[in-house]
Amino acid sequence: MKIQAEALLFDNDGTLISSMESVYRCWTRWAEEYGITAEDFQRVELHGRPAVEIIADLLPAEQIPGALARIEQLEVDDVPGGVVVLPGTKELLTSLPRDRWAVVTSATRPLAEARLHEVGIDFPAMVAAEDISRGKPDPEPFLLAAKRLGVDPARCVVFEDAPAGLAAGRAAGMTTVALTTTHTADELVADHVVPDLSAVFAQAIDGGVEITTRA
Repeated sequence: MKIQAEALLFDNDGTLISSMESVYRCWTRWAEEYGITAEDFQRVELHGRPAVEIIADLLPAEQIPGALARIEQLEVDDVPGGVVVLPGTKELLTSLPRDRWAVVTSATRPLAEARLHEVGIDFPAMVAAEDISRGKPDPEPFLLAAKRLGVDPARCVVFEDAPAGLAAGRAAGMTTVALTTTHTADELVADHVVPDLSAVFAQAIDGGVEITTRA
């Protein structure tokens, strides 16, 4: 399948890199520190959502700022040895013009930067949790990335592994490519589905990028 686009927008965790073991390790410790029961914790979806939204589901408003600072500290401290680059990531990113892609993450900027730097990924642009007022599945993060790159949203391709992120990409009017790195294909609604970025190839063309995918 060939797709022509002007910009590529990548989710981070589960798409470019994986820190899932670190995420669950840190959030489990955080929940224990804040006295959250295992039952309440298990009911909350962690993946693909901003930390502040997760915390708001579990704690009263007055505790959110301190709790947010604590989970960020735990996750940043756990970055060394807690992050792996996913197949195809570096090969795809190095084939792209630097002004044609961005990272769009639900994580805070310090955490996302620490994770990417840990595996040697140098990114040209990023939209992080601090940049938006509404996280995925709202389209705001992807629309902001398109605006910063100066590209029509309809000419963007979103790469995501989480249902919330794919919903955000669809709501932004963008082409969506789902990766089955954290969810099965039947859990993901997208224009194209691939196992990971090793199934995606790109080459620069006049005015953008041509993407080829294989299932």
